[in-house]
This record gives sequence, C-alpha cells and structure tokens, in this order.
Amino acid sequence: MKACVLRKDNISLAGVEIVDMPDPEPGPDEVLIKVRAASLNYRDYLIVTDNYATAGVDHDVILLSDAAGEVAATGGNVSRFKTGDRVAGTFFQVWKNGPMTYHPPALGVPLEGVLAEYITLHEDGVVAVPPSLSFEEAASLPCAGVTAWNATMVAGQSVRPGETVLSLGTGGVSLFAAQFAAAAGARLILTSSSDEKLERALSLFPGRDVMGINYNKIPDWEKEVMKITGGRGADHIIELGGPGTLSRSYQALAFGGKIALIGFRPDNTGDCNPGPLMQKDGRIHGVGVGNTSMFEEMNRAIEINRIKPHVDKVFPLAETVDAFRLLGSGKFVGKIAISIL
Repeated sequence: MKACVLRKDNISLAGVEIVDMPDPEPGPDEVLIKVRAASLNYRDYLIVTDNYATAGVDHDVILLSDAAGEVAATGGNVSRFKTGDRVAGTFFQVWKNGPMTYHPPALGVPLEGVLAEYITLHEDGVVAVPPSLSFEEAASLPCAGVTAWNATMVAGQSVRPGETVLSLGTGGVSLFAAQFAAAAGARLILTSSSDEKLERALSLFPGRDVMGINYNKIPDWEKEVMKITGGRGADHIIELGGPGTLSRSYQALAFGGKIALIGFRPDNTGDCNPGPLMQKDGRIHGVGVGNTSMFEEMNRAIEINRIKPHVDKVFPLAETVDAFRLLGSGKFVGKIAISIL
C-alpha cells in the first residue's frame, strides 16, 4: 500500500514522503479500514515542522490523525462493525467515555497515523460516520469536530439558545464550534485576519444572527465584541490563540461566561493574568479533543441538523506537501482534506 510518512531524521516538509509499505492485517479486536480521505489539523503542521512540544518523532511515522473510509475486514472478536461500513477513527486510541483520567495516545504521534491506503484500529477506537457526509467531510470530524463539540456542548456548560458565542478564527475547530452553536440557537461572532475569509465564513450561516471582526483592522477586537453585544460580552468564547489572545478574551467575556481553551501554539508569549476572569466570575476549561461517546453524540447531531463540514480544498495523496503548505499559509477557511482513491 501507499502511505505518507515523516522521516525521523528529517523532521520538516522535506521529510514528508510517499512510500510503499506492506498492507496491514487486523488483529482479533481490530478493523481493517480502506481509507478514502484524510484531513489536516494545525497539530499536524506543528509535527512536520518540528514545533510540536508534547511528543517527538523517534521513527518514520505515518502522518495525520483524522481519516474516514470503509471497513475492509474485521478481526474474529469484532462485533461493532462489518465489512462495508463507513467509519472514521477516533483521535485518541482508546478513550471510550467518561472524564479523561489519563492522557490516551493519539493517532499520528505517538501512534502511527492514518494517511495510508489501509489502517487497522481497535473497534472501540472507530465510529460510524453520518451517512449524509462525503468521505472528505467525514474525515474532518475526529479532531476538529469532536474538539468543537466538546467545547460547545460538553465542557463545563452547554451553549443555550439566545447566548452569544465568540469563535476565534475561521479554521476547522472555529467553524465547527460556530455550526454547533448556531444549531443550538446561539448568536455568533467570528474573527479572522481578512475580510475575504470572513465573507466566506459568514456565507455558511445564511439567515443566522452572525457577525464578523477583522482583527487586523480592529486589533482591540474585545472592545468590538462588547460593542456588538451592548456591553454584555460573549457567553462562550472558543479560544484558539492561547496566551497571545487570552487577555483579550477575558475582556470580551460576559459575567459568568466560559472560555474553552484549545490547541497548542509554538508562541506562548502573552498576558495570562487571570484577574479579569476572576472579576467576571468567569470560567476557563481546557479542551483536549474528546472521547468516543462524544464523537457518536456529535454525529447524531450532525445528521439531525444536516450540518455540513466546510472543506476548503481537497488534494490527492501525491500532493500532501502542497496541502501542508496551504495549511501553514493560513489562506483557507474550514478544513483541508486529502483524497485517497
């Protein structure tokens, strides 16, 4: 089979290669998945550019954590899936349900990733995907989708109708969070670095109460949030900027509001003084993707509400490096996918 690996002795875009590997075979509790599509997360870009702080690459590793495909074969003990089922792997292998009591290993690093023609996963680390979605759309769910679902519907407090949700950025997690919040009846505020990306993102919410802020044009965007909300602030903030934006999120938060803190950034400089958060009786909740039960619950909501993940561009496997370059440029909205025929 073909697989895309990162060479351990060349951790860079130049070390990303398409190689031939033996086809895997499922163990007794595993399913063999014919991968049809995969998607990229910012985490993947940090890994291939040697900026991922929480885990190193000590062998030639198959890249990416998110993929969808069809079950090609099952091990003898497998009961949850059968050949032909449309499925996706979970980010963590395996965190079935309940709170996180330890840090389970993730696909892509430290575990082998999913950017290959075939992969094997434990049946408890696999979910059925919504039938209304394409493989490219379904491949966007395991990390970005589940993270956004956890942030908006699980961690600390769920979004309620009429509340205001501020989602920073127009990437995968940000747009998923906005889509889930919109389905719950929330008012939306999105931020972005350009008017063009904002226009594209806002067009995904026709007829909804949604506004955009270009933070390059309005650096003090927290003041604009307060203006938009009549001085109240945002009830929920999807915070992806880390220390660089956290102090502004404190200022933009409503009294009693919640900040969902997401993601890793190589630049950890910024003012993290929690004083403003304390003064507003606010909460901050770290979100580390989510478990299998959350994934399945999210999929039901996606199907019922006919939510469509926004895939900005699809690359063939042979152009994986170009997909990474687009991810690094930030010149996209939503998700970037790779098709594997």
